[in-house]
Amino acid sequence: MLSFGHIHIHDEKVTCMPCSETDYAFLRRFILERSENVLDPLRDDLFEARLYRLWQRCGMNGLDELVKRLRYAIDPALEQSVVEAMTINETSFFRDHTPFELMRSKLLPELIQRRESKRRLRFWSAACSSGQEAYSLAMLLRQHFPLLSGWDIQILGTDINSAMVCRAQSGRYQRMEVNRGLPARFLLQYFRRDGDEWEITSELRGLCQFQQRSITQSWPFFERYDGILLRNALFYFSTETQKRILRRTHRTLEPDGFLLLGSSEQTSMPELWQPVLDCNTCYYRPC
Repeated sequence: MLSFGHIHIHDEKVTCMPCSETDYAFLRRFILERSENVLDPLRDDLFEARLYRLWQRCGMNGLDELVKRLRYAIDPALEQSVVEAMTINETSFFRDHTPFELMRSKLLPELIQRRESKRRLRFWSAACSSGQEAYSLAMLLRQHFPLLSGWDIQILGTDINSAMVCRAQSGRYQRMEVNRGLPARFLLQYFRRDGDEWEITSELRGLCQFQQRSITQSWPFFERYDGILLRNALFYFSTETQKRILRRTHRTLEPDGFLLLGSSEQTSMPELWQPVLDCNTCYYRPC
């Protein structure tokens, strides 16, 4: 999941009142209540950086005016835009590499062998941002496991940010995005160039579906997945919220499935999750 950049404004005068500590406290509480993301008071400058374009687009004079609108007006669309602007959307194709190597060499071959009679696989890329993780998994399956060509395969990508979900559904990426982590042979094999963008092939897009969904909210109880990728998202939440997400994830994962977290994340729930270290990468099995 992403880092925030600072926005620098040149040759332009912006007249606005500085936000007070009360305003920043309101914004932190606002985000916590709607997304359960915990924002550090030491990083209040992120509000200026992430919400600048939003208050400009809405014709406001500054962040303080945006806070007033959130306080005193009922505007669900604006509220959702603020939440989405404050979510982190860092991602890339085959991000961190080692989890994908672990899936290629161990997790997927074992899973495929166990599913040979059903010939059906379901995966979930949670907090998927603009979809590169889901498409990376699709490329991995197509490239290294041709025997799956006749199988029923579905990769679901979900994210709280509607704009990111729309981008994932389009399967279109800028040159800078395809240059990050994507092997050149995959670019030639699974993308077609369209002007300044690269578009995922229809075959690969057919394996992936995308929905707007927050991982902090309940999801359909009947969903079951063979593998769940919940990477670099948990550390933005409180410990209690993390445990709630992991309990729901446990109910959603098949008993012999696998859970992948970010390299700096862990479940800390031994009653539900068994950590396994393989290929210098830790993954989790449900207990």
